[in-house]
Amino acid sequence: MALTQNKPVIVPLAEERRRFQRVRVNLLGRYMLADRREFPCQVVNMSPGGMALIAPEAGAEGERVIAYIDHLGRLEGQIARIYQNGFAMTVSATVRKRDKLAAQLTWIANRHILNLPEDRRHGRIVPRNPTTRLVLPNGVNVTALIIDLSLSGAAIKTDARPAIGMLVTLGNVQGRVVRHLDDGFAVEFTRLQHPDFLEESISGG
Repeated sequence: MALTQNKPVIVPLAEERRRFQRVRVNLLGRYMLADRREFPCQVVNMSPGGMALIAPEAGAEGERVIAYIDHLGRLEGQIARIYQNGFAMTVSATVRKRDKLAAQLTWIANRHILNLPEDRRHGRIVPRNPTTRLVLPNGVNVTALIIDLSLSGAAIKTDARPAIGMLVTLGNVQGRVVRHLDDGFAVEFTRLQHPDFLEESISGG
């Protein structure tokens, strides 16, 4: 049955368990609690409706959380349960976002079976929309142009010059600066990207 409401609905965990299959993952990221404190985290299992994190600070049950997870981007939800070394949270998302998460999680769970190692080299493409939002190590946001990209990295045209080895974010994708170019720099992504969502993720969709 189609839902007509506009706002994403947080599905109760009992219902979420019945609707979605959780998969074991090993994804790094960071999260922000309601008081705006930020901490690193590791997602250990996840479905399109919720995820369990190893985290240094858990907040309180029902507290709003914003998480940025490698390969998956920005996710919002509420703390559902607190563990000794972390917590479980719901994922508040539209039907379209849940479908996208389901496809990404299936790919993540099967990439080793499909022989897709993290360091595999890929052919580069020029995106249809070359404009992206670049977040520098100091948190400053700037607009940049993508010269070309692949599933494992990108070349960026920008006046910014972060040091080699520094982490930056392109759209929803985190990467590490690997070399400087005449008019920008090259980035190697921290996680191999899904081919179906590459351009959307880089543009911040």
